[in-house]
Amino acid sequence: MSRILVAEDETRISAFVSKGLRAAGHTADVTVDGSQVVELAESGDFDLLVLDIGLPGVDGFEVLRQLRDDGSELPVIILTARDSARDLVAGLDGGANDYMSKPFRFEELLARIRRRLAERAPTSTTAVQERLSVGHLELELRERRVLVDGVPVELSTREFALAEEFFRHPDQILSREELLSRVWGYDFDPGSNVVDVYVRYLRNKIGKDAIATVRGAGYRLSTRAQ
Repeated sequence: MSRILVAEDETRISAFVSKGLRAAGHTADVTVDGSQVVELAESGDFDLLVLDIGLPGVDGFEVLRQLRDDGSELPVIILTARDSARDLVAGLDGGANDYMSKPFRFEELLARIRRRLAERAPTSTTAVQERLSVGHLELELRERRVLVDGVPVELSTREFALAEEFFRHPDQILSREELLSRVWGYDFDPGSNVVDVYVRYLRNKIGKDAIATVRGAGYRLSTRAQ
């Protein structure tokens, strides 16, 4: 059983979500005040946070910033009425694991929660690989950064997740749909250009020739890029 914190000030929505979570076998706690969310989320009592952006006191973006600045790795799913591309990118780049716009289907929210909880579950007891190398590039998994010719370059949370997919599949063509599924969650709109935007961000940091565009197919991290 997972314990989920629901930070939502609309009583109708918080009651709907918490009731559905309990029916699905989870424990759900609700808070309506943004100023309380960080303390509760960092208490260690919760496995996931469903976060509204428009909270009173401290808004969801600030809550997310404080959590990530404090080193919290608690999975966060943003649930908000704001659906602009700017807000979506701000939420994901700020460290959210997923983003859903209202109105929403509860079954979809539940599927995303299951996915994020599964990602956090312990895997095998084998030694954890700490570094991936592709040509003159190295990805440090523990430090969550990339080395370009030995020089460290910091990545945002989403840039790192995208880079890791490329580093784990060197010289393989990864389609936009695959990257949307693995990095942003399988329910994102396939027509979104968020992959292209973040590939551009990543190229600016690791080298414009490192990630090749394969017309009509997707992108590929080349082991031969200079």
